[in-house]
Amino acid sequence: MGGSSSLDAAIESLLNTEKQCRLAGDVAGTRKAAVDIVELCFKDAAWKTLNDQIVVLSKRRGQLKQAITAVVQKAMEYIDVTPDVETRIELIKTLSSVAAGKIYVEIERARLIKRLAKIKEEQGKIDEAAEIMQEVAVETFGSMAKTEKLAFILEQVRLCLDRQDYVRAQILSRKISPRVFDADTSKDKKKPKEGDNMVQEAPADVPSLLELKRIYYELMIRYYSHNNDYLEICRCYKSIYEIPSIKEDPAKWTPILRKICWFLVLAPHDPMQSSLLNATLEDKNLSEIPNFRLLLKQVVTMEVIQWTKLWEFFKDEYENEKNLLGGALGTKAAEDLKLRIIEHNILVVSKYYSRITLKRLADLLCLSLQEAEKHISDMVNSKALIAKIDRPMGIVSFRTAQDSNGVLNSWASNLEKLLDLVEKSCHQIHKETMIHKAVLKA
Repeated sequence: MGGSSSLDAAIESLLNTEKQCRLAGDVAGTRKAAVDIVELCFKDAAWKTLNDQIVVLSKRRGQLKQAITAVVQKAMEYIDVTPDVETRIELIKTLSSVAAGKIYVEIERARLIKRLAKIKEEQGKIDEAAEIMQEVAVETFGSMAKTEKLAFILEQVRLCLDRQDYVRAQILSRKISPRVFDADTSKDKKKPKEGDNMVQEAPADVPSLLELKRIYYELMIRYYSHNNDYLEICRCYKSIYEIPSIKEDPAKWTPILRKICWFLVLAPHDPMQSSLLNATLEDKNLSEIPNFRLLLKQVVTMEVIQWTKLWEFFKDEYENEKNLLGGALGTKAAEDLKLRIIEHNILVVSKYYSRITLKRLADLLCLSLQEAEKHISDMVNSKALIAKIDRPMGIVSFRTAQDSNGVLNSWASNLEKLLDLVEKSCHQIHKETMIHKAVLKA
């Protein structure tokens, strides 16, 4: 008991010193007295007293910002040396309640919350951890380093994905603009102007910008995989593929390039997908994995692809990919792949034919009549194709119906071409005659 009473006496005298300095407006003195109190409690390992004193100090009348900041920062150093998890959580909670709503210790609060969420997650309380993390809106912090902000938001997104709260994960991920990752970090080192808030350096455990970029896209892949948005997944992999550290190491980029190829083929046909396809085909690295080059070539070429042959050829590759890390391709993907090949074939047929019998079309697509009809209807519905099916006659027409103006315009332009040709012919005949006459005269 003697130790405790001497501690109380020491704290009492320091509190008096602190009060005198504070009333006299002596910043350095107040700060020193406040920090000394915290250190005293720590040396005596009186964690409960430490928590109480932190609260007492923060609530004193007209307490100086510098003193509170110093107390919070000092006490944060002790988090790692707490005897057990309970004490640690207690200390973190005390500090975060003191820091709440105070702009000058907002960064410290964010770091405290992150620590608390980590502890909760380790205890298996994912929901609680996600809730705690969402309290803090780091994007509004002016003096926090960019990488630390990004790491914090990504952590929020990850926890939301872990608890399968996809809507919130998307909202949070929108706080990060992908352009941030392309910024040139060397240019950020400009001298701060007078009156600017000093941006704090990020702690050592915060990953680099490029590392964060990889984490961001991996999280986005998890989000898009949830609703099978193949094109977006492909774009995410493409962005990871562009990271210098990955592009230089064949062991790293080969599996990613394979995934890019798979997801490109799985994505529905649209302009974005076409441009990505062609860009990927021009990639020199693609020649290292010839099978995939062949796959993309087939999809680009305007020829009918036989599904059975294609599947025989790529089945092993597909199974491989399925068993590879993060079985990105589920059973649904196999069905989607078949669907994409059918859509590709219908588009090819519509390019070469203006009318075709449904039976012949079904033969070309290796489908039954009902299936062929269903797929054409689906594509017309999704505006990927213009077609009409005459069911009694069993004929599919791929022609676009023109309105009267269109018909008239095309007729007029055809006439114009015809007259043009007639005029040219007359001119040529005239020219020949003149030359002939000149020869005769001579």
